[in-house]
Amino acid sequence: MLADVLHHLALLLTAALLLALLTLGLGLQLRRFAVARAWHHRLYFAVVAGVALSAALAWRAGAAYLWLLPALALLLLMPLTRPGRAGHWRLALACALAFGAGMWGAW
Repeated sequence: MLADVLHHLALLLTAALLLALLTLGLGLQLRRFAVARAWHHRLYFAVVAGVALSAALAWRAGAAYLWLLPALALLLLMPLTRPGRAGHWRLALACALAFGAGMWGAW
């Protein structure tokens, strides 16, 4: 029971972090938040940790944790793309969609 509650809480917290990360990234892309690059990187690491934690808690709660692994894999591929280029934001959108599908499947 507690593992199930923690699992749902971790999913919701990670979704909020991902939304903040995407918003900050869009601001960087549009050159609205030039000083926010360090915060963007910190949020990226928090989202990666959140997805990994959500997958671990889903496994512990007996939920379908495999749904979250594509989002984690796409997030780990993110440093291979060049910031500011189309490939970077396309991969970011793919990560968000994969996490949304993973959250739906693991809930």
